[in-house]
Amino acid sequence: MPIYRLLQNSVFEPQQIAAMTTAFEAVCAELGLAEREDPLRDIVAKAIIKCAQTGEFDPVRLQECARKALNA
Repeated sequence: MPIYRLLQNSVFEPQQIAAMTTAFEAVCAELGLAEREDPLRDIVAKAIIKCAQTGEFDPVRLQECARKALNA
């Protein structure tokens, strides 16, 4: 599932969504998650959104946050 679906009707600003999308795409590419329906993509997206809800919008830090969530 693309992260865009999870961000529909969200309170995030366009720049914030762009940072989250960048982080999402980078982590998915790193993990080889090319299949849009791969459940791990959902986990990555939700981890990035959860981190962003704390006020973090740096793409590199969002990537780190997603990696930590996957390793937990």
